[in-house]
Amino acid sequence: VQLVESGGGSVQAGGSLRLSCKASGSTYDSTYCMGWFRQPPGEERDGIRARKGVAMIDRDGSIRYEDSVKGRFHISKDNAKNTLYLQMDSLKPEDGGMYYCAADSCPIWVGLDPIYKYWGQGTQVAVSS
Repeated sequence: VQLVESGGGSVQAGGSLRLSCKASGSTYDSTYCMGWFRQPPGEERDGIRARKGVAMIDRDGSIRYEDSVKGRFHISKDNAKNTLYLQMDSLKPEDGGMYYCAADSCPIWVGLDPIYKYWGQGTQVAVSS
């Protein structure tokens, strides 16, 4: 499974961005659970375990958000396009970092823990105050 993120950029606080993640590969299917994770600036060397779950969509379509983004971020998935989205509104400086898309067949519950099998390369988000 390959995941390619796009849509990152630099915005002022209060602004919006929409991230996209295109999934491909022979083993990927639309039942996969998928999520967005953020790696804060300066923690890149800490690897996958340092990534913090932001939002995810489970196999049954249920959605979960990290508390700090509830009401500001919206995750969605277009199965026809094999694409996951994250609409981020009312952005704050603390939302900045590298955003990664993740996917897994999820034979067990993974939620917002960074234990997904497949990861994209990330897209950078910077929010200035």
